[in-house]
Amino acid sequence: MGVKVTDRAADAAFMGQALALAARARGRTAPNPMVGAVLVRDGAVVGAGFHTRAGQPHAEVEALADARGGAAGATLYVNLEPCCHHGRTPPCTEAVIAAGVRRVVVGMVDPDPRMQGRGIAQLRAAGIEVVVGVLEAEALALNAGFVRARTAGRPQVVLKAAISLDGRISDAGGRSQWITGAAARAAGRALRDQCDAVMVGSQTVLDDDPALTTRIEGGRDALPVILDGRLRTPPTAQVLRAGRPPLIFTAPDADPAQEQALAPARLRRVPRGPGGLDLHAVLGALVDEGVHTVLVEGGGAVHHSLLSAGLVDELRLFLAPRVLAGGRHWVEGAPFSLAEGPRFRLVELRQHGDDLELRYQPAAPGPT
Repeated sequence: MGVKVTDRAADAAFMGQALALAARARGRTAPNPMVGAVLVRDGAVVGAGFHTRAGQPHAEVEALADARGGAAGATLYVNLEPCCHHGRTPPCTEAVIAAGVRRVVVGMVDPDPRMQGRGIAQLRAAGIEVVVGVLEAEALALNAGFVRARTAGRPQVVLKAAISLDGRISDAGGRSQWITGAAARAAGRALRDQCDAVMVGSQTVLDDDPALTTRIEGGRDALPVILDGRLRTPPTAQVLRAGRPPLIFTAPDADPAQEQALAPARLRRVPRGPGGLDLHAVLGALVDEGVHTVLVEGGGAVHHSLLSAGLVDELRLFLAPRVLAGGRHWVEGAPFSLAEGPRFRLVELRQHGDDLELRYQPAAPGPT
């Protein structure tokens, strides 16, 4: 017999709870994924938990502890396949088996090369019923950065810009504070809190002198990253002292004497690429740093390079109802043709006062 419709509905509802728990640690778990777990027996939740950060107990262990010995015969809902390998913590599969869990419902298979179905196979070998793929699309979207890091060797790239109706990020005098209103700026700072790193080019440091901090109650600062092939970042830059020490990517031939003046920043030298630094090398190095999601905040040349290389996974444009008719544009570089220009599809629209937040993802290739 197949699974009853009522069973599928219940599985989806409880998986939704697991996903909501996992999302509470957004921006905190890298290099681990975000995972939530819910234990259900006789239709009632008997235990729940989520992974808070790397090195802390995994979601399954938190849920089992919350159940206080009441997990026997229960169904475990978890948005990611339980791990079966030894890392900073013991395998979750062993804890689930030992607790007497009868059934496990999994959102998605773990793409980590150490896993890829091995945890599911171990549970099944122990006689536990395992259902895979409940709310899989939502599970994949939640951990898009983790999945991309494991499968493509680079983080999820989110490009953010606050722009006027005519696409400007500053006026003709170079002033950018403030194009959008307070509500939109708060939403932008919340994005920093949810990402592992926030990245800008050296021209943005020179033009705007950003601190790149989150500045929200209960928030935490993402890793500041600066693309600076010629080491133009001034020793007086706010970003060097406002929060976490930044990571500066520069070229192999950049002046080593300047490195001393940029303390406490860390420098990593990467090869040059078309129009600047090799962005593939930069993003690969960020994965080595434990970064799964990087928020790119300028400037226009950096945006153009990432778009040209097909490395933008999401656009977040904060659109202000004003026209400047001059100043810097949010994309600056060689023009794209209609046939070759990157195309995106709108996936979400939010309003912040008079400003709009537009979220785009790459459109599938096809005719215009």
